[in-house]
Amino acid sequence: MSLDAPEIRIVDAWRVACDGGEGALGHPRVWLQIPQEQGWVECPYCDCRIQHKDFPLKD
Repeated sequence: MSLDAPEIRIVDAWRVACDGGEGALGHPRVWLQIPQEQGWVECPYCDCRIQHKDFPLKD
């Protein structure tokens, strides 16, 4: 069984909300702060990586 790679969302704010999308199939809304020295944060529920637009994508 193979798993899909987690979603990567590019944003222009340092404080963002994640609710997993997909309406009722999502998760509770959480507010996340992107560390300015790192440039990205992962949602603790859905593992979505939220990347600030000023930082290049890295694996």
